[in-house]
This record gives sequence, C-alpha cells and structure tokens, in this order.
Amino acid sequence: MDNAIGRRIPEEIYGLGTLRQFESDGLVKNTQKSKDRQRNPERNKILDSLETAIRETGLKDGMTISFHHHFRNGDYIVNMVMETIARMGMKDLVLAASSLSKIHAPLIHHIKNGVIRRIETSGVRGELAEAISDGLVDVPIVINSHGGRARAIASGELSIDVAFLGVPSCDPAGNANGYSRDNQSLSECGALGYAKVDAQYAEKVVLITDHLVEYPNTPFAIPESHVDYIVVVDSIGDPNGIMSEATRYTKNPKDLLIAQHAANVIVASGYFEDGFSLQTGSGGSSLAATRFLREKMIDRNITASFALGGITGQMVELHEEGLIKKLLDVQGFDLKAVASLKNNRFHQQICAEYYASPDNPGSAVNQLDVTVLSALEIDLDFNVNVITGSDGVIRGASGGHSDSAAGAACTIVVAPLIRGRMPSILDRVHTIVTPGCSIDVLVTDQGIAVNPRRLDLYSNLKKANLPVLSIEELKAKANHIVGTPEPIRVEDKIVGLVKYRDGSVIDVIHQVKRGPWA
Repeated sequence: MDNAIGRRIPEEIYGLGTLRQFESDGLVKNTQKSKDRQRNPERNKILDSLETAIRETGLKDGMTISFHHHFRNGDYIVNMVMETIARMGMKDLVLAASSLSKIHAPLIHHIKNGVIRRIETSGVRGELAEAISDGLVDVPIVINSHGGRARAIASGELSIDVAFLGVPSCDPAGNANGYSRDNQSLSECGALGYAKVDAQYAEKVVLITDHLVEYPNTPFAIPESHVDYIVVVDSIGDPNGIMSEATRYTKNPKDLLIAQHAANVIVASGYFEDGFSLQTGSGGSSLAATRFLREKMIDRNITASFALGGITGQMVELHEEGLIKKLLDVQGFDLKAVASLKNNRFHQQICAEYYASPDNPGSAVNQLDVTVLSALEIDLDFNVNVITGSDGVIRGASGGHSDSAAGAACTIVVAPLIRGRMPSILDRVHTIVTPGCSIDVLVTDQGIAVNPRRLDLYSNLKKANLPVLSIEELKAKANHIVGTPEPIRVEDKIVGLVKYRDGSVIDVIHQVKRGPWA
C-alpha cells in the first residue's frame, strides 16, 4: 500500500511484523525564526509565578515534593515554595529534601499546621532539628544516606511527584547549571549532583532561577528534557549562606595532629601508590590531612587518579598542581570548587546515583582506595554516629558517610579523643549511621586504632611505627581524663528512622527526655 506521501510500503515484513505507515496529518513544521523561538511555547517553559507553576504540576494533598540542598544555609527555595503551598491550602505533603539546614526553621510552622505530614532527608540542623528531637513530628522523619536516597528515587521506592529545584543559571527551555558562564549569577553553588537525580526521576520538575540566560545554556547539569516549568524570581539564595560552610585550613593543634596521623596512615596503608584514589571530607582534620598528603605525594612523586565527593578548594589546588588527575564532583564546598568546575576540563560534575547508589554497579565510591571521614562518636565495635550530639539531639546528616565507607578499600575515621568534656569513644554510640564493618581505622589526636578485621592494616601501621593502640585502650585514655558520660535519657517516642544505604533501617532516634516541644 502507498503511505501518505505516495511511497509503496508493505503492510508486514517477516521477522519484523506489522509496519506502522507514515502519516502527514498533524505534522506542522516549526517555521519561526530563531529570534522568535524564545516565545514558542515548546521552547519557553517560563510561567508568571510560583503559584501558577504549582497549579500546573497538578500538586494535590498527600503528594511528595523534593528539594536539593546545594544552597545550604543560604537557601531561599524551600521556605519560598512551602509558604506558597501553604497559602494555596494544600495539606498532608511528604517533604523529601536531600538535606535541611538552619535556615529551614519555618518548616516547624508547616508541620504544626498539617501542611507537611512527614519528612525524608539526609540530615536536619538548627531549630528544626531541635524541635524534631523534642517530639514535634507525629510520623518519624526518615534519614537516608546520599547514595541511599538516590537508590530509593531511582527504584521508585521514594516516588517524587514534584521536584522544586533552585538553579543559578537557566535558559527558557530548562537547560540549567549551578554556575553561569557570564559570571552574572549571584547564587552560584557549583555541582548540582543531588538535584540531577530529582530532575531525572520526578513526575514533574519546576526549576526556580534568578538568572535567565540565552538558549542554549551550555554546559548544563540538568537538560531541558527533564524540565516541565520554570519560574524566575528575584533571588534564590544568599551567596554568603550558600558558601557559609566554605572550607578553611584549621589552625587547631589537635586537628593538625589528627590530620598528620591520618596522612601517615594513608602512606603506610599499602594503598598509597601512583594512581590511587581518595575522598576526604570538609572538616578541619580532613582538610588538613589533604595538605599533609600533598607533601608526601610530592616527596614520593605520586599522583592520584581521581578525587571524589564534595569537592573543596584544597582538592582543586592539588588538581591544578597535577597531583590529582581528575575530580568527580557531586557538590562544591567553596568558591574555588565552583570556579574549577567552570574552568577545568577534568573537573566533572556527577549525579548522586552515579556517586554512591548501592544499586548502581558503576557507583564511583566502589572505585575508592582511601576515604577520610569525620565522626561525632565511635564505639568499641567501630560503629559511627554522625547525626546526633552528646545530648541525643539531631545535629548533623548521614550524607555520604556510609556510602563512601562501604565503597572504599581503606576507610579512615578521624575524631578528637575528647570533644569538649565528652569522650568520642563509647561502649555504644547513641545513633548508628555507619556500621563498624565498614570502618578500618580510627585516628585520634592521642592514638590510632585499627579494626581487628584488618590485620593487614594493623601490620602495616605497626611497621611504620605509628602510635597504634586498641580501641579499648583509647577509650580508657579518654575515660581517665573526663570520666564516663551518663547515658542519654530518651522517651519511648521514635522521632527518626536511620536507613542504611540499601534502604534497611539501621537505627532509630528517640525523642530526648527534656519535655515536649512547646
């Protein structure tokens, strides 16, 4: 038979089955000139207000909304969106932010008024964390690791109805990035690794920007194919707050001693060879460890193949010196990291699923030789707490801690032996985030302990004449100085579930025993 333009096409071909015939009906060529395409509805996704965008997404009571945390304590997006949603009268929502900061205290009001039914996140800080710890929530918040959250979203376990994502630069079609090539954006945050997962899997995606650029916005972290609507606002974040956790070298003698020990552990571990890979955190000891490691890399003519995770200015400096060949960046911690992402060819932003999802066979954490991580508490079984303080109150985040600890060949945890007047080593940590089976070495200012599972590391560190003790000996040292702390008193009510990266529940967080939230 003839198709719509007169070509004879068989109705069926053996091995291929029935053929669908070309039809010209309904096909309309886009004849608009390039200068007019900004006004073409197929190209232009900009709506006049956030309220209009929310209405267009079809958001209803009981649905799940998500946000990213790359703006940290400078974020305006979460509060802006939740105010609008509350004004529109919606209730019973699940808020699935990748992390929450001090600036998000207004969420307390929305929880009390029933706008938010429950929260899934990696961590909570500030007044909101205090309120949750004091029993604010009826449904416990769910704490995910960064890799665990990405796994849950990709698998559909955490299904997002609408993602509201702040982006420092965006074109009218939705190509977006965490920086702008014209250097006009005031809200640059660098890599959008956590936002990329939400944009890919959410049913509807709303981008919120304060810097609209000409199409096409390249390079982009989020492609237009993942975006439904765009809202332009005056400001999406405070630059000072976005980089309020900007990383600086510590001058604290205790931190410097821990860092020196950590660098020595890496050198003696057996993994310090040309082409090794690493991830270090943004805390004082971790950053200083990078500095000490730099000297050892230069002395031994060793370069790293790549550095992974949240990228700091210190990592950028090593990259630009040629000591680290490539940077795989899921979030930028300071302005040097943002500038490097713009300018360095081998500084690559990656999504959280590629970074750390346990379901992703290509997860980058599995390629790590060494990772250096912080801890609030560690116990005699090497279990680590990074989320609740010595009073039982939520103060931090799970983040990528359990992800990189599980993936790396050698996982080093750094902590002062005594923090304030509290020992860091306990019989049992208050909240387990990372299981002891993933931890290889504990480095403190007063000695190093090796997990008994790692006899190879123990032997290597002893041969290097490092101050290796058992974890029990380190704990006894701490208790001799400050005594044994009283157990934290808690209520029966569970206010938080801590999930391991595979989605299983590894621990629960109870309401602290100091009276209900008032």
